[in-house]
Amino acid sequence: MSTQPSPSDRTALRRHSERGRYDRDTINAILDEALVCHLAFILDGQPHVIPTMYARVGDQVFVHGAVANRALEALRTASPACLEVTLLDGLVMARSAFNHSMNFRSVVVLGQTVEVTDPVEKLAAMRALIEHVAPGRWDETRHPNAKELESTVILALPLDEASAKVRTGAPIDYEADLALGFWAGVIPLDTRAGEPITDRGDEGPPVPPYARDYRRPSGAEGGSS
Repeated sequence: MSTQPSPSDRTALRRHSERGRYDRDTINAILDEALVCHLAFILDGQPHVIPTMYARVGDQVFVHGAVANRALEALRTASPACLEVTLLDGLVMARSAFNHSMNFRSVVVLGQTVEVTDPVEKLAAMRALIEHVAPGRWDETRHPNAKELESTVILALPLDEASAKVRTGAPIDYEADLALGFWAGVIPLDTRAGEPITDRGDEGPPVPPYARDYRRPSGAEGGSS
């Protein structure tokens, strides 16, 4: 019987600790489904948070940006990093205002980034970033040239200190509120793609399957906690 991995002192959940997940399968699934992360860092003594795209490969997460990017410059010079993603799965409507909640899956990663400088590794990371957004797209694009690689910073953040938090299921009302005449339940939410809009009208090749049938991998859970 497998056991839940132990969190570090920094990643252990204090509030609703029963929702904490520390196994790599849960953490990886959430990272692989989400599209945008929020990256926190310290610059000149001031905390900053920026949204950015990312990609997980194995036991690390890649982020990228221009050489002049202030956030990546701060992270290149030994600033500690915190990366967070959230998937919102539903609005939880309880009978009392106090017990309203949301069903969600989130991951927080703490650590120190490492710059990827090898050209082959940088190209592989850029491929991962594209494929994370749209699997199959890399083979239908012009790949970065030497100048573009040189003008791009790639940072890797290891998943050594990572935790997930998951809330699923129905409202948790007080027994005394169950007889109130208010509707209660969950409004499910998910990410859905619209109809692809072809650049320059109908010119060019037809819409490829990965764009026409686009959808994110789903790891949403049922039950209640």
